[in-house]
Amino acid sequence: MNVDVATSFGSAAMDVAPPDIQQVGIIGAGQMGSGIAHVCALAGFPVTVVDIKQDALDKAIAVMARNMERQVNRSVITSDDRDAALARIVTSTDYGAFANADLVIEAATEKEDIKRSIYKALTPSLKPSCVVASNTSSISITRLGASTDRPEKFIGMHFMNPVPVMKLVEVIRGIATDEPTFQAVQTMARKLGKITAVSEDFPAFIVNRILVPMINEAVYALYEGVGSVSAIDTSMRLGANHPMGPLELGDFIGLDTCLSIMQVLYEGLSDSKYRPCPLLVKYVEAGWLGRKSGRGFYDYTQSPPRPTR
Repeated sequence: MNVDVATSFGSAAMDVAPPDIQQVGIIGAGQMGSGIAHVCALAGFPVTVVDIKQDALDKAIAVMARNMERQVNRSVITSDDRDAALARIVTSTDYGAFANADLVIEAATEKEDIKRSIYKALTPSLKPSCVVASNTSSISITRLGASTDRPEKFIGMHFMNPVPVMKLVEVIRGIATDEPTFQAVQTMARKLGKITAVSEDFPAFIVNRILVPMINEAVYALYEGVGSVSAIDTSMRLGANHPMGPLELGDFIGLDTCLSIMQVLYEGLSDSKYRPCPLLVKYVEAGWLGRKSGRGFYDYTQSPPRPTR
């Protein structure tokens, strides 16, 4: 009897049609948010980008226009594609602009308390059917979803940086995420021209669980004097055929983001192998966050950038 009820319930859940995603909202006008807006608009979706700062929104529009122009120059898209995509993007500083959104993707900073405060302010403006996705690179989707009024319609949708170039999207289901939401996001990612990898809801998911500890180990190698910045990056570029060295990659991602991910891994898995390197902590404390701050393991105020150690 119980088995039959469970089977019937599961079958009924599978019969529910996935939400039809027509309009997309993006929270955050930074590098990731603008990149996600870029690919959504080119794929034909009307996009609303919301940020607390109007100047960040203005900058995001300029960056998207510049990046699309590069795609035109490389014959990836046409000038008509560019103009149509930019016309689909609107901006606002008010969550009320998401009233008609079918999917809202949060791409705010990698801090759980900030994300939770965003959801608290956001959800009253959404229609009941709206799916909420987080672009988090490491934080529990189950925990984030539980802080909203719609855990069954909450999911992880982790884009890679730079979004217009990188093909992968990690899709992460929380324990409460329902099947229609999962299928809708899978379909949406395919419409964006992306390939999905489905990850279980463990700290840092797949890509960053493997990638960021490698960067952290490279920082340990620098910290312990195994090699210089230049030697470490050259070794991995030429010895492992990586397109960029791990310290240069850390600067590209943002050292504060790398540190946040290592902290999530260390706290979530309680394994000493994920302990953030003290030198990584010092760089973040100094405000040396990489490319975005002008200085990290390299000094980007000089051309070409020079190692700082």
